[in-house]
Amino acid sequence: MRLSGFEGHLAIVTGAAGGIGLAVTRALLDAGATVVATDTAAALAAPLPKGAIPRALDVRDGAAVEALVAEAEAAHGPLKLGVHAAGVLAIGPLVDLPQTEWDRVIGTNLTGTFNVTRTFGRAMAGNGGGALVAVSSNAAGIPRQNMGAYAASKAAATMLVRCLGLELAGSGVRCNIVAPGSTLTPMQTGMWTEDGGAGERAVIEGSLNAYRTGIPLKKLATPEDIAGAVMYLLSDQAGHVTMADLYVDGGATLRA
Repeated sequence: MRLSGFEGHLAIVTGAAGGIGLAVTRALLDAGATVVATDTAAALAAPLPKGAIPRALDVRDGAAVEALVAEAEAAHGPLKLGVHAAGVLAIGPLVDLPQTEWDRVIGTNLTGTFNVTRTFGRAMAGNGGGALVAVSSNAAGIPRQNMGAYAASKAAATMLVRCLGLELAGSGVRCNIVAPGSTLTPMQTGMWTEDGGAGERAVIEGSLNAYRTGIPLKKLATPEDIAGAVMYLLSDQAGHVTMADLYVDGGATLRA
């Protein structure tokens, strides 16, 4: 089955310059969408896939998000597809976490989700419908040592998107979440205390001391694995799916 519903439609992706956001950008372009690819100005110094339209964006700035959507629609037509993949991570015990780190994580992961998804949703409702997907994390559903700020931000962002989906369902706007587990991105490898294969094996095996399960499928996800789930939720084939929270973690959280 070939997924449909992308050809000729405007899509906006945040966090598009790396990891999952970059894989989603490639997939949308391959499916025929017009893709406005947003990220920080520094991140956009790296090359994007051919055809992507780069725009610098700080998702913490609600006015900037609204201006970006208005500019994109004026240039490329009505917004029908949106992916919010921008996110940051802070590592360390909550009792020792600097206030500045808490503010950075909550500002990007939660306030950023509020700014982006409600602006996407408002535009889509005015356009007669659309689909948006926020990339959350399986850390939203299970406690993690030394990741409290990240987990809290993702849990709150997940519920925010589900509530938005309830509010916008009558306008034909579908709002869904993909919750990845450990994925081969710079965010993941930056947490490894061991190099290369040893770090990957440690994640797959889990840690009894850290109360962390391993990955039953015995492998990490690739960004393309997560992008495939995002594309399904954006597609016409998911036309009756909204407010879903789809875990793509190789079974690591032992939940559906």
